[in-house]
Amino acid sequence: MRALIALGRERGYLTHADINDHLPDNFTQTAAMDTIVSTFSDMGVAVYEQAPDAEALLLTDAAPAVASDDQADEEAEAALSTVDSEFGRTTDPVRMYMREMGASELLTRAGEIEVAKRIEDGLQDMIQAIAACPSIVSTILADVDRIVAGELRIDELVDGISVDAD
Repeated sequence: MRALIALGRERGYLTHADINDHLPDNFTQTAAMDTIVSTFSDMGVAVYEQAPDAEALLLTDAAPAVASDDQADEEAEAALSTVDSEFGRTTDPVRMYMREMGASELLTRAGEIEVAKRIEDGLQDMIQAIAACPSIVSTILADVDRIVAGELRIDELVDGISVDAD
């Protein structure tokens, strides 16, 4: 974080990519990201989606702020403590899962339909690929002969079939 603050102070701005590069790989908290961005804004460091061109920087009069290392260290500690206290790291797998799921957008009805269609298309492609492979077709036919002979149960070959032994 200290290196990130120093970079922001030097350039006068940071990008979201700069911030993400300095965060842990499993960090997906959007609320924490908002807190980090607002902390940098409070320090006088602008945060952009993409690196601004020179003309945009001149138009905004964003002169890099000059600060001492001690001041940057204090601000880094404040930023770290804010993020860690509000969105503390945990090793509890349930909490980690819930945080990650909370950051994911839920599917709409149209989204669910789209996913179902893609699954059905994938299954159809798989069946066509299996049917186009002669060695797999011959293996399936040999397994059918084993089922007829009683050497193999059909539920061992076909998924989703339950044979009740009455």
